[in-house]
Amino acid sequence: MTPIVSIIMGSTSDLPVMEKACQFFEEMEIPFEVNALSAHRTPAEVSDFARKAQGRGIRVIIAGAGMAAALPGVIAAETALPVIGVPIKGSVLEGLDATFAIMQMPPGIPVATVAINGAQNAAILAMQILAQSDDNLMQKLVNYKQGLKKKIVKANEDLAKLEYKFKV
Repeated sequence: MTPIVSIIMGSTSDLPVMEKACQFFEEMEIPFEVNALSAHRTPAEVSDFARKAQGRGIRVIIAGAGMAAALPGVIAAETALPVIGVPIKGSVLEGLDATFAIMQMPPGIPVATVAINGAQNAAILAMQILAQSDDNLMQKLVNYKQGLKKKIVKANEDLAKLEYKFKV
């Protein structure tokens, strides 16, 4: 099985956040890979990874990074593949520094950006990109979204059953 999504993080300390993307792809049966690469500590490896990703069958890259968060932008500079950046909370600025670093890319080097620690949404966005050319993935996505709706309907049914003296 060849991965079609690559999940990259600046270090394994980001795994608790990025694991949400892994779990989503596992649930949706989307082949993926996971690696740690640092834009500052392993710049040659990051460049090599980004330049070769498409040739290896990768179709979307999710890159999580904290603090200066250079990783998603460096990858985007070296590939034509869509890159989704996940700002990681962890510095004294609570992830805002990473968010701004990922969002403020120069013209021609876009990086889609999700919420701080938003790896699950990054995975969903990656699936939405992939589903544009895959009817099976599109149906899984539709089913997933319907499941979200059902959870809220069920939650409201449960809330309606709560009994309080002043609840009307």
